[in-house]
Amino acid sequence: MSIWWSLHLRRDAASVPLARRLLLGTMETAGVDPDISYDLSVALSEACANAVEHGGDTTRGGSSEAYRVTAYLDGEKCRIEVADAGPGFPAGTAGPSRPSARPVPPDAEHGRGLCLIQELADHVHIGNKPGRGGAVVSFDKILKWREDAPLVAV
Repeated sequence: MSIWWSLHLRRDAASVPLARRLLLGTMETAGVDPDISYDLSVALSEACANAVEHGGDTTRGGSSEAYRVTAYLDGEKCRIEVADAGPGFPAGTAGPSRPSARPVPPDAEHGRGLCLIQELADHVHIGNKPGRGGAVVSFDKILKWREDAPLVAV
């Protein structure tokens, strides 16, 4: 079983729950375990929130910039990619492993998104798009299926 979809979303806070609901609906329909679906939906929300907040070129009217969300449920794995058109990650913070995480106070309202994604997913890649610029956050997780899953991987 293989399902994939891609969304081109405006950098607006309202786009975050839209992407999350689509992912949750897809996983529920396919029969993915609710705990796995929840983890991935939180990670997706964090990646989308980062794209909304940081992913535009303010010199070109950043509020009209868009970002892209692509999700693949393929066999036993789900991979999600969020790509924006912003300045990307600073040099030295992006790569196939983990970016250098800076300590965040427990009561901070910002700065936890990438750390949450890393905790909730099995594999994370954080980097910059080659050429035109922008950040790409991709992550995947091994899926577990409900016993009554209609589209369980074969």
